[in-house]
Amino acid sequence: MSRSEILQIKQRFGIIGNNETLCRAIDIALQVAPTDLSVLITGESGVGKEVFPKIIHQNSLRKHEKYIAVNCGAIPEGTIDSELFGHEKGSFTGATGERKGYFEEASGGTIFLDEVGELPMSTQARLLRVLESGEFIKVGSSKVLKTNVRIVAATNVDIHNAIKTGKFREDLYYRLNTVPIQIPPLRERREDIVLLFRKFAGDFAEKYRMPAVQLDEESKFMISQYHWPGNIRQLKNIAEQISIIETRRDIDANIIKLYLPKIDMEKLPVINAGGKDGGIPENEREILYKVIFEMRKELDELKKIVYENIESTIGPSTSVALRTYTPVNDIVSSNITAITPIHNYHQTESDSTITIDDFSSKNIPVNHEYVDETLSLEEMEKELIKQALVRNNGKRKKAADDLKISERTLYRKIKEYDLE
Repeated sequence: MSRSEILQIKQRFGIIGNNETLCRAIDIALQVAPTDLSVLITGESGVGKEVFPKIIHQNSLRKHEKYIAVNCGAIPEGTIDSELFGHEKGSFTGATGERKGYFEEASGGTIFLDEVGELPMSTQARLLRVLESGEFIKVGSSKVLKTNVRIVAATNVDIHNAIKTGKFREDLYYRLNTVPIQIPPLRERREDIVLLFRKFAGDFAEKYRMPAVQLDEESKFMISQYHWPGNIRQLKNIAEQISIIETRRDIDANIIKLYLPKIDMEKLPVINAGGKDGGIPENEREILYKVIFEMRKELDELKKIVYENIESTIGPSTSVALRTYTPVNDIVSSNITAITPIHNYHQTESDSTITIDDFSSKNIPVNHEYVDETLSLEEMEKELIKQALVRNNGKRKKAADDLKISERTLYRKIKEYDLE
């Protein structure tokens, strides 16, 4: 499908976002809609799976017939068969009359089975028969009935694991999964998070007749880096809470923190550098530390290899002359020179010092023992900011863009480290 067609679908069904995986899911839904193939939609809870069956139905030949959505996880196990397939009068206690099930009611149209992974095994066997032959039997009846219904199912359950544990029929899975559609979680659509929040804030501003809340750069960064275990549903709930509770309309990072439940640090997409109070550290530091830690680790490993090679060649008791340790600005600007194999050296008779010709002429004798010279986190951050300012001729906006932090945060850091 063309981009314009996908854009029209987004506008029609209220889908916000430009994520490639999301657009691919919409494209598949449009491609399969004119057919009668069964579709299985998978994705975490709260990603918006319920929109896609509507897209399929409204773009199919059945669009003028009934569309029925059934939440299989919300119907008690004892009544699920009656709800789906109907029952005869007196078939069980409380069955005071005959009742049509959803498959009979939706004949000619589309039925959406949400949370299909929650169906009991006995109901799965009945559903398999409908998929294979279009036949079903009401509860308490022996008469075989026919239905002409398009089935679209969805689940947030790991179906493959459910099959292994005997909770879901493998043959039913393959019948439902004729065309699979995977909806990405919100953490894989980070470019869409701010757009979604803005849309929800606008909707709630209109609903509650108040100005829409606005996010500053730090709060935008914070919500875009959050894990969002509840996905779009959670984001919408938080947007509504902020819209109602906060009297200020300009929302900063301190306010956003109050509404984001703390989660395991392992789930965060950026490295945990550790906060002073043991909590979640400042987000802008996480980016800086990630870069610095990785570069420093590599450099320390190279330095250690140099010492070990020299030591194995001339023995541990000899003093070695190496160039001074490469400063952080050399690392950041990628001016690390290649290390030449350590065979070009000579020994003077006067002081038994080995001079390595391939290194800088500014040599300082050091002990053979390798020492880890890791800087403090504050020193590394300060040095990185200084070099960014130097590279950008003191222009703070460009330096902030270079560091991928907000200009406001950079101003605060400059004041904090006295870099005026």
